[in-house]
Amino acid sequence: QVQLVESGGGLVQAGGSLRLSCAPSGSIFRLNAMGWYRQAPGKQRELVAVITSGGSRNYADSVKDRFTISRDNAKNTVYLQMNSLKPEDTGVYYCNAIMGFSINWGQGTQVTVSS
Repeated sequence: QVQLVESGGGLVQAGGSLRLSCAPSGSIFRLNAMGWYRQAPGKQRELVAVITSGGSRNYADSVKDRFTISRDNAKNTVYLQMNSLKPEDTGVYYCNAIMGFSINWGQGTQVTVSS
């Protein structure tokens, strides 16, 4: 069974930066797209950024030019560099990875941006 292990969340002031990391543990096969979603209190989970195994990236409009997603295929690790953070970026950030036909989720890491 695959587990996604996230790290890097925390509390930061507006305008600050954080870097999230996520790596799967267990049996890994046909690892394809990896990405980050977030869920703010009282709101639905939404896509933040996704990157394919070939390096194609897609971002939510609200984070373009501030967040950068990257991956290290040798380590099966995906990163999310978050700059110029805003209070509205606050939420639980979930790592997502598609392996074969299965969709896997991490437990989530809290990001809190104070004004």
